[in-house]
Amino acid sequence: MSNSIINTITEFGVAERFKRYVQVDTESDPNSTTFPSTEKQKNLSRILVEELLQLGIQDAHLDEYGYVYATIPATSDKKVPVICFCSHVDTSPDCAGKDVKPLVHSNYQGQDLILPDDNSVVIRFSEHPDLANQIGHDIITASGTTLLGADDKAGVAEIMEAAQLFMKYPEIKHGEIKILFTPDEEIGKGVNHVDLNKLGADFGYTMDGEKAGTIEDETFSADAVQLRIQGISVHPGFAKGKMQSALKVAAAIIDELPKDRLSPETTVKKEGFIHPNHIQGGVDKADIDFIIRDHVTENLQKHSAELRSIVDRVIARYPGVTYEFREIEQYRNMKEVLDQYPEIMDIGLEAIKRVGLNAERRSIRGGTDGSRLSFMGLPCPNVFAGGHAFHGKMEWVSRQDMEKAVKTILHIATIWEERA
Repeated sequence: MSNSIINTITEFGVAERFKRYVQVDTESDPNSTTFPSTEKQKNLSRILVEELLQLGIQDAHLDEYGYVYATIPATSDKKVPVICFCSHVDTSPDCAGKDVKPLVHSNYQGQDLILPDDNSVVIRFSEHPDLANQIGHDIITASGTTLLGADDKAGVAEIMEAAQLFMKYPEIKHGEIKILFTPDEEIGKGVNHVDLNKLGADFGYTMDGEKAGTIEDETFSADAVQLRIQGISVHPGFAKGKMQSALKVAAAIIDELPKDRLSPETTVKKEGFIHPNHIQGGVDKADIDFIIRDHVTENLQKHSAELRSIVDRVIARYPGVTYEFREIEQYRNMKEVLDQYPEIMDIGLEAIKRVGLNAERRSIRGGTDGSRLSFMGLPCPNVFAGGHAFHGKMEWVSRQDMEKAVKTILHIATIWEERA
């Protein structure tokens, strides 16, 4: 019954929601000491709470940390596991997220998409293989000077649209459904203050994936390294035989990193890497931030040891220079948890099939809130949201793929009810 009702739904407002949401600047800040890292993230969260309340979801609220919690009441008398759908409101600081102008390229026919506010930004058919699956679709992009924000406002819009449909069609049978919108996912802090007891869910699904039809149960395991180099600062006019520039030492360390392996630009699939993603400093001291990634958690220590060996080798060439090497655990491969609950993925794959897509299980060369949520006690794979080319000016998403993601949410909830 529920399945047939879902299949008859043809009117969706998810694209209009999405276009409204991306115009709200929610960029997070990795250098901030507050939580959330930017107060402006709450601007979108307040809008979401107001819209949820208007739908009749009575407990929707925003807490002090910027989390949105809400509950869609059950429509089934069965004892059904409580399922949570989660997305993040922030956008990446890697690219400007202010003054986003969403553009719709209707009935796409395979052409290159030249973005009007900067004609040098071209989404080329030849460089984006997934565009081959979008013929006839309506493609949404930014205008060329900002990212779009499909990561993850596509997921936010899809959950909000699904919430409206759950409330509109009580004949769709499901258990209690929880909604969670988080801040600061892009800087690795998205679940630092989430209250899982208050959330009260048994299992979850983040709507933060890419290609339509995919569901991801495996992420990188991730550590960070903060390297501080202490040089010897002397007036440059009297520096011979005395100065040891921390900045030059930092450059030498980066130059010693492997050139043909163990870097993002030389690895694919499940290969790990060491990646310097920030450097600052001068003669007296310099700091390098590294991220270390691998799908096999045990390999993180191997990569860290190799990095430390490189640092030791370089530092030995500069008498008097010292360093501090700080390792920080970030998140772990969620597959270690999800393999204990195979029904979560089984239901996700079945829901995708019911939408009419080829269901594909994938691993992520990255992480999601679901990585940490899984280890905190909320097993949580990652479902497609439809966005592509994240964190840059060429980001795009298909209206039709977002609509399929909405239906996938509906089907996930009803399949849990069917199997209860």
